[in-house]
Amino acid sequence: MRGVPLPRGVRHQAKPPRLYAPGVAGTLSRAALEAAHCWEKDDLVPHQPALTEFRRMLRYHQARWRQANGHPIGTQPIRPAPGRPPQRPVGSRLPLDHAVETGANFLTAPALDAARTRTSYIERHQSFDHQRLWADLLSSVTMSFNLFGDLAVDPRMADRAVHQWWPDAPGTVTEVCFAHSPGRLDRSYLGNLVDVDIACVLDLDDGSRGIVGVVAAYHDVNHRQAPKPERLPRYVEVSERADVFRPGWLDAVNGTDLIHVWLRHMLLHSMLQHADGDWGWCRLVVVHPSGNTNWADVCSRYHALLGDDSSFASVTIEELLSTDVLPAATRTGFRDRYLPD
Repeated sequence: MRGVPLPRGVRHQAKPPRLYAPGVAGTLSRAALEAAHCWEKDDLVPHQPALTEFRRMLRYHQARWRQANGHPIGTQPIRPAPGRPPQRPVGSRLPLDHAVETGANFLTAPALDAARTRTSYIERHQSFDHQRLWADLLSSVTMSFNLFGDLAVDPRMADRAVHQWWPDAPGTVTEVCFAHSPGRLDRSYLGNLVDVDIACVLDLDDGSRGIVGVVAAYHDVNHRQAPKPERLPRYVEVSERADVFRPGWLDAVNGTDLIHVWLRHMLLHSMLQHADGDWGWCRLVVVHPSGNTNWADVCSRYHALLGDDSSFASVTIEELLSTDVLPAATRTGFRDRYLPD
């Protein structure tokens, strides 16, 4: 990537070869996926063949990107148990030792620096999958570093980006941090382990702070999940105080596939409601590729529940990259890596 300093020993310059393999027109054959070590049962989404195909396409694309850049293949599990061989090779993974040594999962020096900084400290009660961060090419958390890494080291660029992407955001961006929660298991917030992938912190004119919390979704899909019964009253309390929902919202989110967006949205509102009074504005933004119809559908249905939608938004990766906020080489490298033609 000409113009962007790359970590020593990391090669990201090659584009993956042609994506589609012989098979049904416009699809990937099972034989091609198996040959690339990309046939994974987890990619199957029942009754959604287009979404299943999209997830398989992303896995295959990452495997081809890995091959094009000369990186060795990883395994399942990512780190085999001592004295035991891995179960199988996985085309969309890197060997963990190679990944940590080279930083090969990160596209730019700022992204790698941000990842190393974030993994150098521990937020209280954090749940952080270090193996996937370094070695899984499909990791949405890694993608968040690759998309926002330049902003993390340049607050002025971060401020321009936030206000170009969301012009009504108040204040000035002073910090970009990753995998962040103001207080996991702290009932003065939401009392669970939820965090946001990226937190853009703003200084507001009245002396308080604002936050754009970003959920980065790539290959993932949402599944139904019931909250722990002892935590539900707190979730409802924060939601009712936020006063952003239309009638009937609780049945629509409680125990459904909307719960993951709901809890992250309410985490930010719990910051606004906190007794310390430090926070005065928030917005949750979900960022996903346009082809991930699961996240597009979840965001659309969640948005329909909001009577006041000023604190929630969703945007595609393609839309973010269509602006000139990020360095041109970062945009090009990111498209080549994450967005199949």
